Amino acid sequence: MIIVGEKINATIPLVSTMIQNRDAQNLAALAQKQAAAGADYIDVNVAVGVGSREDEISAMKWAVETIQKSVDAPLCFDSADRAILETALDMNGDRFAMINSVKAEEDNLKEIIPLAVHHNTALIALAMDEQGIPKTVRDRLSACEKIAKACQKYGFSLDNLFFDPLVLPVSTDIRQGRVTLDTLTQIKKNFSGARTVMGLSNVSYGLPNRAGLNSAFLHMAIFAGLDAAIMDPLDQQIIGAVRTAEVLAGKDRHCRRYTRTFRRK
Repeated sequence: MIIVGEKINATIPLVSTMIQNRDAQNLAALAQKQAAAGADYIDVNVAVGVGSREDEISAMKWAVETIQKSVDAPLCFDSADRAILETALDMNGDRFAMINSVKAEEDNLKEIIPLAVHHNTALIALAMDEQGIPKTVRDRLSACEKIAKACQKYGFSLDNLFFDPLVLPVSTDIRQGRVTLDTLTQIKKNFSGARTVMGLSNVSYGLPNRAGLNSAFLHMAIFAGLDAAIMDPLDQQIIGAVRTAEVLAGKDRHCRRYTRTFRRK
């Protein structure tokens, strides 16, 4: 399974401080730790919530330059603003990257998909539209269908598309775990070539034993067809859950990743 390291995110107070203070040493160390722990991509979100768009553009330039000097892992640029994404992709040069994300909203599709085509990136597509996150599996699939048609229109291959079925906290709606899993199953059934991704930790928000709940949900999601997760690669319990689920779902030939993981412990 593809692991997108989630730790460089300005919503985390310590990371926000690093970004605002241009603390290159600690930001680079955080990227290095995630890569060493097995992250295939490093997510980069520099939106600290203060300042102007130009401030965020400056922060993204600095973050990309800092991280690229410290790790070889490709980056996943996390922003809702095309200008921020374009800045990141220009800084990224010829390296492969991922855009996080696009949704089934006409203006958003027109802005983001051609950008992904131009820079030859992977793209995360959220199963939502201008009305927000649909409550039903059918409506989430409808959003995915709109995105898939737009990809076809702009010449973006579904092989580089990662549909996110979206994870909402079960603490606020106990049905949401099942809705996400059923959406995941239907995406794999209906969109040949496309892959799937989700932000794992959302499911357990507001509940105790979050790591245990996240691990159980991850097992179910991998069995349902999950290809990638935005998660904390430094959490050994979650990494263990990934490797265990891959073995049980027949996705780890000769159990090599599982064996390497648990022999190190």
